[in-house]
Amino acid sequence: MNTKIEEIDGKYLVTLEGEMDTVAAIESEEILKSLYKTDGKEVIIDCNGLEYIASSGLRILLGILKGAKASGSRVVMRGVNDDIKNVFKLTGFISIFDFE
Repeated sequence: MNTKIEEIDGKYLVTLEGEMDTVAAIESEEILKSLYKTDGKEVIIDCNGLEYIASSGLRILLGILKGAKASGSRVVMRGVNDDIKNVFKLTGFISIFDFE
C-alpha cells in the first residue's frame, strides 16, 4: 500500500495505491491522521490506484471527513473504481462523500 499527502494550491491531495487491508490501513493511518484536522482546506483523495479497501480503511476516511466538515471544508473522492464504489454503496458511505 502506498499512501502520500501533498499540499497543492491550498488543498490536500491524498494518493492511495494498492490494497488497503487491515494491516495496510494501520500503516496508512499514521500518514493520514494529520488530515483529521484540515484547517479548512479541501481534501482530494485520489483512488485511481486503490484496488481494495477494508472497513478499517473506511474508518480512516470517515475520520478525515469529520475533520474536514468540522472546519467547513469537504472531502472529494476521485477516480474510485466500481468495486470500491460498491463498498461505499453497501456501507451507506456513498451518500456522505463527494465523488468525482
